[in-house]
Amino acid sequence: MLLGNILTQAIPEVLGNTTQDKVLSQDRAALMSQILTIAKREAEALGVDVIDVRLTRTDLPEQNLASTFARMRAERAREAADEIGRGGEAAQRVRASADRTVVELTSDARRQAEVIRGEADAERNRIFAEAFGRDPEFFAFTRSLSAYETSLRGANSSIVMQPDSEFFDYLRSDRVAPANTGSEP
Repeated sequence: MLLGNILTQAIPEVLGNTTQDKVLSQDRAALMSQILTIAKREAEALGVDVIDVRLTRTDLPEQNLASTFARMRAERAREAADEIGRGGEAAQRVRASADRTVVELTSDARRQAEVIRGEADAERNRIFAEAFGRDPEFFAFTRSLSAYETSLRGANSSIVMQPDSEFFDYLRSDRVAPANTGSEP
């Protein structure tokens, strides 16, 4: 009981001169050493040799608990905000990378499409030139169809001309097909 009284007086004497953070941190060993020194000195008069003192539990006064918990909440909120910020930054980097990849892939696909379209146009022109060279009448027919399409394009197209105009050569029902001369059309 006397030793308990000695420790009850030594603990507040040492801990009263320090901050809560030190009591709750790794600096507790130095604080326990100070308490041990005081306890040894006071216990000598009783003929007791104190070998070690340990702080097993640190209870904060009731008035300090609320502020300690508020500080802990604020610290956790700050850490959460930092994590959210880092996550947002990482998400932005991922989005930027994905956007760049989309642009690169789309550009490459368009380039390939233009190359293929150009090759197809060249092949079409080669086939037309070959067909037109074999049959001049087919060339005239195709050119007339293109002219019809171009001139009658739109929702409200009108053409005013004579019915016997050359423009309508291939649309007349009285036109007689030329005799087959034995060559392939």
